[in-house]
Amino acid sequence: MEFDTIAAISTPMGEGAIAIVRLSGDQSIEIADKLFRGVGGKRIKEAASHTIHYGHIIDPKLNEVAEEVMVSVMKGPKTFTKEDVVEINCHGGLVSVNRVLQLVLSNGARLAEPGEFTKRAFLNGRIDLSQAEAVMDLIRAKTDRAMNVALGQMEGRLSKLIKKLRQEILEILAHVEVNIDYPEYDDVEEMTHKMLLEKAQYVREEIQKLLRTSEQGKILREGLSTVIVGRPNVGKSSLLNSLVHENKAIVTDIPGTTRDVIEEYVNVRGVPLRLLDTAGIRETEDIVERIGVERSRQVLKEADLILLVLNYSDDLTPEDENLFKAVEGMDVIVIVNKTDLPQKIDMEKVKELAKDHKIVTTSLLEDRGVDELEEAIASMFFEGSIEAGDLTYVSNSRHIALLHQALNSIEEAIREVEMGTPIDIVQIDLTKTWELLGEIIGDSVHESLIDQLFSQFCLGK
Repeated sequence: MEFDTIAAISTPMGEGAIAIVRLSGDQSIEIADKLFRGVGGKRIKEAASHTIHYGHIIDPKLNEVAEEVMVSVMKGPKTFTKEDVVEINCHGGLVSVNRVLQLVLSNGARLAEPGEFTKRAFLNGRIDLSQAEAVMDLIRAKTDRAMNVALGQMEGRLSKLIKKLRQEILEILAHVEVNIDYPEYDDVEEMTHKMLLEKAQYVREEIQKLLRTSEQGKILREGLSTVIVGRPNVGKSSLLNSLVHENKAIVTDIPGTTRDVIEEYVNVRGVPLRLLDTAGIRETEDIVERIGVERSRQVLKEADLILLVLNYSDDLTPEDENLFKAVEGMDVIVIVNKTDLPQKIDMEKVKELAKDHKIVTTSLLEDRGVDELEEAIASMFFEGSIEAGDLTYVSNSRHIALLHQALNSIEEAIREVEMGTPIDIVQIDLTKTWELLGEIIGDSVHESLIDQLFSQFCLGK
């Protein structure tokens, strides 16, 4: 498969030590050779593969130096895209890197689309679709655990398992074909039914294993949507600041200071939290605060975890009790804050309202109880779970949805076999399972989906 030559800035925009302009395609080396002047007249087109060279980028029209650079030459197919790749390392300023990019584009390259380098790696057979998606997961990883999951997927762990399951289904389908072609042999039919049931049950069990880890895997990939709720002035913003280890939220003694939902990502014992500090939920005449309260109620409905904050130095109020009712049936940790002040709260009543929910006491002013809270969050979602490096971790929402569909399809095939349904009917559900698993790794996927997936990547990747 041949493509034109693409180029893009592959490092974040802004000031830095180094910026990289990456080229990929058949004309990459020729374009770089037009622009590069090495020490002693060294030419890029004469350079050995996987070498780096010092010199200058020259503007051919003006015949003057545009930038001092180091140029890496990597000849296909032993590259990320399996094409010829050139990376121009220049100074990390906006002007310098854009100048180099413009020279590359004006000499035969096309500006790459978002994710187009990774898309080429997929289309050229360097990686499958699940590995390509793992590239973006790796870039966006917010904890070591999430990074390990992405690395495992990039290495093809999920791909190998999916390919193994698809091979099992192919073997079943081959025996089904024998049964259809030679219906006069009763022993073939009997053997086919027996083998079909055994292998289909094995495929079902393997898919179920993957799905058992999907909830935790998705949390590692996307973050745990965690909402801090409570009456005004119980310490919600102080809790946010304690978990983030920065003063992100304004903390005052005035109720209603937080007028909107504040969002922040934080790493708690390897669990990425998408932490949302909400406006205190209460009845108010203040129009702006009322809007904030309504937004708080909305994010409450969408949360994975609720941190319900109470005031140790206040009596429980009807508002507190209403919050307990509002979070009923959700994953909740109750935090009784301000234990540095005299006790007024009825802890027995708190235990009664909390039911089975974990209760943690804190004094955020004196930084007490935060470690216990972090441990409670981590153990709630990962206690006794497999390690992030396990081969069976699945974290991508698209993969999870396809696995659920494949599970339904294989279960339907098993039911049909047990009911004695003709084999050629069972074959339809088996084939559907095979195709659904193929969509995970990109063996059977529509071009429009591929375009949509890669459009979410950053430019230059």
